Amino acid sequence: MSLLYIGSLVLQALLIVHCIKTGRNQIWIWVLALLSFAGIIAYIAAELVPELLGSRATKRTVKGVKKALDPQADLRRYENEARLGGNVASQQRYADELLKQGRAADAIEVYRGALKGLYEHDPDLMLGLARAQFEAKQPSESRATLDALIKANPQYKAPEGHLLYARALEAEGDTTRALDEYRVLAGYYAGAEAAVRYAELLKGQQRAEDARKVLQDLLDHAKVAPAHYRRNQDEWLKRASQLLAGL
Repeated sequence: MSLLYIGSLVLQALLIVHCIKTGRNQIWIWVLALLSFAGIIAYIAAELVPELLGSRATKRTVKGVKKALDPQADLRRYENEARLGGNVASQQRYADELLKQGRAADAIEVYRGALKGLYEHDPDLMLGLARAQFEAKQPSESRATLDALIKANPQYKAPEGHLLYARALEAEGDTTRALDEYRVLAGYYAGAEAAVRYAELLKGQQRAEDARKVLQDLLDHAKVAPAHYRRNQDEWLKRASQLLAGL
């Protein structure tokens, strides 16, 4: 028997097993068994290809390729939606994308345009504005926006906003308050960034032993954390290891 024929038999058997295990229509077993190459092609085209194209991984890959080929596509779409629709949600998406694209100054204007009327004190919009101000090298304005956010929305909790507040204080040169904020953040922040930034600021204040303890606690926690945590925080954990090695 030729290798092609043997290969087709193996593939038929594998697809029949796949059909049974995945609970597909039992008619496919007969199609695969009796029609050989035609059955294989039909099963792959009708069952496997649509499943593959509909999978999250495939969709992410396709989206990534599209993004690489045309990085401005989302920005143009959101800009059109904001201009034509004019609603707050579309304005926010546009401003968020401007910020992702590194156009912080433009994002500030869009956020400000959305912060009117019923949405004058919307916490998500105010946080977006504060992020844009920080990226635009306006730490004092960013902190002021965050202060106004908390005043208008005292129940609003956002770890990312808290981290941004600490970074704004640090950028302003208010080291004492920044250290206090980072210390609190390091105790509850889900990712590794807060602890690493805290340790870096401690090191800059000649508090090497304190920085070493923060980093060691972080890395010890990472060793027993779920694998997905280590994958998601890989960049910050590497930064923590490098910083600890230099202390």
